[in-house]
Amino acid sequence: MATEMSATCLFRGRDRGISDSVVLRHDDGVITDISEGAGLGSRSFVIPAFVNAHDHARATASSFGAMGVPLESWILRTALGTPVDPYLTAASALARSAKAGCAAMMVHYTRPSGTMPLLDEAKAIARAVSDVGIRIAFALAVRDQNPIVYGDAEPMLGGLPSDDRRTVEDLFVRAPMSPKAYIELTDAIAAAIAGPMVDVQLGPAGVQWCSKPLLEAVAENSARTGRRIHMHLLETVYQRAWADQNFPDMVRWLRDIGFLSERLTLAHCTHARPDELEMIAASGAGIVTNFSSNMHLRSGLAPIATAHKCGCAIAVGVDGLALDEDDDIMREMRLVQMVHGGLGFKPTWTPAEMFALAIRNGRRATGAPGSGELAVGNPADYVVIDLDKLDRDRIMPVDPMALLFARGNASLVKEVVVAGKTIVRDGVPAGVDLPAIEQELRAMYRANVGKFESFRRIWPQLSERLGGWFEQQLTCE
Repeated sequence: MATEMSATCLFRGRDRGISDSVVLRHDDGVITDISEGAGLGSRSFVIPAFVNAHDHARATASSFGAMGVPLESWILRTALGTPVDPYLTAASALARSAKAGCAAMMVHYTRPSGTMPLLDEAKAIARAVSDVGIRIAFALAVRDQNPIVYGDAEPMLGGLPSDDRRTVEDLFVRAPMSPKAYIELTDAIAAAIAGPMVDVQLGPAGVQWCSKPLLEAVAENSARTGRRIHMHLLETVYQRAWADQNFPDMVRWLRDIGFLSERLTLAHCTHARPDELEMIAASGAGIVTNFSSNMHLRSGLAPIATAHKCGCAIAVGVDGLALDEDDDIMREMRLVQMVHGGLGFKPTWTPAEMFALAIRNGRRATGAPGSGELAVGNPADYVVIDLDKLDRDRIMPVDPMALLFARGNASLVKEVVVAGKTIVRDGVPAGVDLPAIEQELRAMYRANVGKFESFRRIWPQLSERLGGWFEQQLTCE
């Protein structure tokens, strides 16, 4: 069905700039016309829809006491937030992302519920995608080594009472999936859920968690099939120290086996060095930066301006830990701009340039079609911003994109359109009842938390032992 909407101003893209008094028309999910000279209507600013290029579609972590600790501790603590219902958990996370203005989202699925076969769990998530109306990339995360620490966990577990040790091992130690089985499962998931709104990818969790045979199998399958890969890399100081001690040529090895390519997206790269960034850039791989997540988890400040200057394709993700744990991708992009946008009179990029490249690279990372620019022939994926709220003073003409990066946040989103369909209007998702879903999830989590009583009891001792292991085993400069 043909649809048209009028806008006070519209951001066409980095090179096309902003047009005033515009009518945008689309049909069957594709933009068919953009005309200037529209009549006056409600004041609005239309922009390409955002992309949350790295996330996990999980519950809010702080509700389970996972706050202000390093990733290595946080991962264990968030076992308390294991999905109690895959559909409801995914629908909640996807709807929050959609409310913030996202047309596409990466779901690197690192913590399955364990309540059903993984293929059925992927189908439940795909059903949530259909109901919310957002595009996703889905990558089932895989690891086959180092389930608790980056190396031998015996020094940490050895002194625990046998029942406490069993509690930890029951939660985190699993028989590893073989590379062949993982590839076959990914193929089965793709056969079941891949389509115009779902791009199924390969998802090794990270080099410290994956054996060389597993990474080689992923690289080979990606090269043969063209399937994209999504993986964490060098997120924390302890991962950097592990690589330096155990795998000093890690990035070069990834390059040499063909793992680094234009099909690869790397999350974080917080502690990547200049020579490693150069190899990543030369391969055509992309990097997703997750500023607030890195701050919440004390992971450090990523060298994003350096990565951009050497040619890395940069995108932005929320990683389930936006500044206020509200999935506000707009605020997240502003933080990236403020921190990495330049020093003094030497900008890294303009806000408009940063916005355009993050959308373009984010869509590529998630397998979403098109560049994201609002142009005839591109998908009708856009966000309508309330210009009265954004430009609340209206004292003089101000560049709305610059203003968006000065004070924008998700509360300004009036409408979110994906593939020509309105999926959010005035902060309310159209396809799901988000408050009801969240209320149901809270009740289920409250009923479920008692199952982790033994883990909660031993947590203080386990957390202390964990910190001691990393500080003693991995010396970080």
